[in-house]
Amino acid sequence: MTQDERNKLYVARYLLDGKMTISEAAEILGLSERQVKRIKKGVKEYGEAFVIHKNRGRKPPHALTDEVQNLVVNHKKSEKYSKANFSHFQELLFEYESISLSKSSFYRILVSNGFASPKKHSKVKHHKRRKRKPQRGMLVIIDASPHAWLFNNEECSLHGAVDDATGEILALFFMRNECLEGHFRIMKTVISNNGVPLAVYVDCHTIFRSPKSDKLSLEDELNGKKVKVTQFGRAMAELGTNLIWAKSAQAKGRIERLWETLQSRLPVELSIAGVSTMEEANAFLATFINKYNEKFAVEPKDPQSAFRKLENNINPDYILCIKETRQVDHGSAFSYGGVYYRVVRNGKAMPIIPKAKITVLKSPQFGLKVQYSGSIYDVEVLEALPPKDAAPKQPRQPRKPVAPAENHPWRTKSVRFPATMYDESDREILNALYSSRLAWK
Repeated sequence: MTQDERNKLYVARYLLDGKMTISEAAEILGLSERQVKRIKKGVKEYGEAFVIHKNRGRKPPHALTDEVQNLVVNHKKSEKYSKANFSHFQELLFEYESISLSKSSFYRILVSNGFASPKKHSKVKHHKRRKRKPQRGMLVIIDASPHAWLFNNEECSLHGAVDDATGEILALFFMRNECLEGHFRIMKTVISNNGVPLAVYVDCHTIFRSPKSDKLSLEDELNGKKVKVTQFGRAMAELGTNLIWAKSAQAKGRIERLWETLQSRLPVELSIAGVSTMEEANAFLATFINKYNEKFAVEPKDPQSAFRKLENNINPDYILCIKETRQVDHGSAFSYGGVYYRVVRNGKAMPIIPKAKITVLKSPQFGLKVQYSGSIYDVEVLEALPPKDAAPKQPRQPRKPVAPAENHPWRTKSVRFPATMYDESDREILNALYSSRLAWK
C-alpha cells in the first residue's frame, strides 16, 4: 500500500467514525467531495482493500511479454549485435529480425538487464555552429579516418566525402593508409555521380598543403616565385575547384561527427553482412551509403544544385593522377623512376623533338602515360637508351698558314720605338729583338 492509499484509508476511517466532514476530507486529500463519498462508501462495504488500485499485481494487456523481452536480451548478448548501440540495435532488429519496438521499450529492457549504451549522451555544450551552405555542391568536405573497421584489430583508413548543405555521404573508400590515391578515388566518385563541386574543404595534411607553402619570403614573391602546390591542389586547380584548408578539426566538425557515427555503426553492418576483406568492404559501401543517407540526410535550403557537370571531352582520370615533367632524349625516350620509356602511338615511336618537355601521368587506373601538345600517348619500356644516330664525320682539312702582306708593319724595318717611352739601352734591346724576328720570318 502506497502512502497516498494510506492517507485515503486514514481519512475514510475518520469519516466513518463521524470525526470529520466530507468537505474537510476533500480539502485534506485534494479531491472532490464526490470522490471522498465514493472512498467512504467503498471502505464501508469492501474494507481496507478498496483503497488499493485494482491493477496492482496485474500485468497490463498491452505490456511486452516475457518472451519478447528475453528475445531482445538474447539478441543483444549475441556476437552479431553485441557491439551495436541502442538506437542502431533497434534498427537492426527491425530490419533483420522483424522485431518492432519503441525506443523507450528497448532502453527499458536493456538497462533493466544490465546493458549500458556505448553512445550515452553527455552534457550538451552549447556553441555557435557554422550555418550549412544553401546548395548541394557549394562545399564538399573530405577527410580520412583510421580505425579497426573490419574487427580484425588491423587499422585501415576510410576516405570519405560529405556534402555540407545536406550532410549526405557522397563517397567512401577503404585504403590501408590515408594516401593521395584514396582521395583521388573519392573525388572521382563525387564527380562521376554528382559533378564538380565549387569548393573542397580539407585539413592541412601534406597531401593537400605543402609544408613549404608558408616559407615563401616577400623577396621570392616579388621575383615571381609561386607557392609550392601539391598534386591534389594541382588537380583541383585543373578542375576549377577552390581548395580551402581548415585550421582545426573543429572547423570541419560535420565530417568529424560523421566518423564518430560510422565508427559505431559501420563495423556492425560489415560484420552482419559477413564482410572480412577490404575489397568486399568497398563493394558493400554503396549499399550502406544509400541506407545512411535515407536516414540522416537533410533537405538543402535551395533545391538547385551547385555541382558542375564535367565536359564530355575531359577524362577525370587524366586529372586525378600524379603529373611530373620530363625531358625527351633522342628517339622519343625519357627516364622515369629509374626506368627508360619510349613515347609510342599505335605501337610506333612518336617523333618528338629532342629535349622537348613532356608531362608524365601516373595512376593505378591506367598505369603510365605521356601528355604532349595536348594529346595523351602510351609508353613502352626500354631496356636501355637507344643509340644515338652517328653522323658521318667529315675529314678535317689541313689549316693553311697565313702570310702577312708585304706592307704589313712586321715587314717594315723602319719601325722604331718612341724615345719617350724607353731609355737608350731599352730601345737598343727591343730593336735587336725586332730585327731578329724579321730575320726569322
